[in-house]
Amino acid sequence: MAFRDRLVATIRAARPIVELPEILIVGSEVPNLLQPGMAATMVVSLDLDIGVPVHRHAAVKERIGELVEFAPSADEPSVWTPRSPHLLEVNFVGMDPDQDPADAYVLEDDRLPLLVFGALSLVGPGPAIDVEGVTVRLPQLAGLLLEKLVTDRTGEKGDRDLLVALGLLAAASPSDLDELDAMYRRLRPELRHAVRSNLTLLSLLEPRAGMPDPRPRRADVAALFRQFNTGEREGS
Repeated sequence: MAFRDRLVATIRAARPIVELPEILIVGSEVPNLLQPGMAATMVVSLDLDIGVPVHRHAAVKERIGELVEFAPSADEPSVWTPRSPHLLEVNFVGMDPDQDPADAYVLEDDRLPLLVFGALSLVGPGPAIDVEGVTVRLPQLAGLLLEKLVTDRTGEKGDRDLLVALGLLAAASPSDLDELDAMYRRLRPELRHAVRSNLTLLSLLEPRAGMPDPRPRRADVAALFRQFNTGEREGS
């Protein structure tokens, strides 16, 4: 079964949750959904990350029993595993706009605990799209791209996450890049440094199967680095 078909089937199976107000798809599947025809050519991980604002936790918990094609993982309560091999895992992550981007905390709950990632405080709602009859809301591209760049990325998984950032950069419009720049300027100096460090790593990455080839986009990455770095030298 093609990865795209599994992704679409998972979204349809998770419809009771993903169509709730303010719920976002926030993970590595976003660039796949942004591709023409939702081609889903990037296979980064076999899960669907669903962002749950902490003030919407109760509403999601109320509907969680409707995920009849999934069962909660015994090892990771925020992960729901598919009953069918044709579906992806569903991973619930918490979002708190008041959280410091460098911190994280656990929202304890007996039914649906959430790890609330501080970097996701940079992510706000973006466009709603139709996925074969299911309306899902994506994050605004600039915020998700900044989240990918501000988070510490190490090892093979970190490299692949940076290539997800590259996929987002490839899809960014001029207005997205303007928004990205404005958001970057509001970060603390150490977080801006983390962003520039990850851009440096991204500029050095080699191609990986199933991921965007970084080589044709190295000029774009370098231009973004220069833009950010120039602002630093000017004291922005």
